[in-house]
Amino acid sequence: MTDDGARLLPWAGPEGKPCFLLGDGTGYVSRIADAMEAAQLGLAAELITEARRVLAGRTWTSGELHLLTVELTEALVEVHRVAESRGARLAVRGGGD
Repeated sequence: MTDDGARLLPWAGPEGKPCFLLGDGTGYVSRIADAMEAAQLGLAAELITEARRVLAGRTWTSGELHLLTVELTEALVEVHRVAESRGARLAVRGGGD
């Protein structure tokens, strides 16, 4: 479902499929989605700071690098979903241009 006005939510369904919301953006689920997006972006910013600290130290183990890579990948997936959702909503509001 990708009808105009459908919002891509910041979480996936049980099988990893995207979840969408139809509405005017002011309801309960929209507010939860807004809060979750803000939390995801905040956690990504914290992870960037941590990655910079770890990499600057140049004393990491392969396990630390592996964990950092896993966490950065998870954060990137979440931030990408937020960007897709927000970009789609801007296109709808702006007439698709």
